[in-house]
Amino acid sequence: MSILVINPGSTSTKVALYRGGDTLAAEELQHPREDMVGFARVADQFEFRMRMVAEFLGKTGSNPKRITAVVARGGLLRPLEGGVYEVSDGMVDDLRSARYGEHACNLGGMLALALARHWGVPAYVVDPVVTDEMMDKARLTGLPGLERRSIFHALNQRGVARIVAERLGVTYEQSNFIVCHMGGGVSIGAHRRGKVVDVINALDGEGPFTPERTGGLPLVPVLDMVHSGRHDHAELRATILSRGGLVAHLGTNDPRVALARMAQGDEHAELVFQAMAYGIARYIVSMAPALTDERGRLDLAGVALTGGLSRSQPLVEEITRQVGFLGPVEVVPGEVEMAALAEGAARALCGREPVRTYAAG
Repeated sequence: MSILVINPGSTSTKVALYRGGDTLAAEELQHPREDMVGFARVADQFEFRMRMVAEFLGKTGSNPKRITAVVARGGLLRPLEGGVYEVSDGMVDDLRSARYGEHACNLGGMLALALARHWGVPAYVVDPVVTDEMMDKARLTGLPGLERRSIFHALNQRGVARIVAERLGVTYEQSNFIVCHMGGGVSIGAHRRGKVVDVINALDGEGPFTPERTGGLPLVPVLDMVHSGRHDHAELRATILSRGGLVAHLGTNDPRVALARMAQGDEHAELVFQAMAYGIARYIVSMAPALTDERGRLDLAGVALTGGLSRSQPLVEEITRQVGFLGPVEVVPGEVEMAALAEGAARALCGREPVRTYAAG
């Protein structure tokens, strides 16, 4: 079976063709800023992105009659369980109207359904970022009405967990893992027998500080900052999500710069780097209670490190040194989203995974 995979991002569209476990063709189509400024809304980019996909298919000489499914990165939908979902008109309506939020990933389902209907094949999305399988006791906070949310790198985390499960000779659906995706933000998931029952949600400001994000902050001093009047809401939000972490401490979001400064004897850079590694390790360990058995014993097949930061060997070594007591630590550098999408569609086509129905509205 040949599967077309579409993964739209803010500044690029990744497109690939898979057959079995093989990549037949793949390309990351870049979208310069000047090409995007004319679009008032994400949905307005539909025809532009569709032309990009058509050009990719034309360059590869692909025969659409051989494509058996189209699968795309899931967008901002209502919270739902992970898995493979058939793209429906109701799902596309929610994505097009940005009912649950505006992001380029919303284009995925829209493009997939249009192409799939033209070719008479199924369209899927797999493990959207809004995947929510969090257990109730992890959701509750100390303030009624303010609950923790499950938003994380669901597609990559699950894809990586399956790779690690195969390495360790176990089954993902029957084993437990802690998966840490380390990029501009860090999300950490407790995967318990195929369900992600707790999540460190970097989008809401949880977790360790990262190259760009502040991570969790002491709340009362933050309230004092707001009350001082020196920082408005937009400024603080930007600081928390994109101007914190390494950027705030060292003026860069590149850990290689910190390492270079450390090599030159910069003690402050070394402290910041060590603090970031320690914070990531500390939050990885915080997921352990979610994976204990009825007798209170940790039941963990392994820890997986992934994302762009997992290419930093010094960072990986420092985190591994601090969390290795939990169990084996496996590294899957970068991301495996495209392969995870193709594999999800293949499981659905072969009947190895049920196809779920999205309830719009």
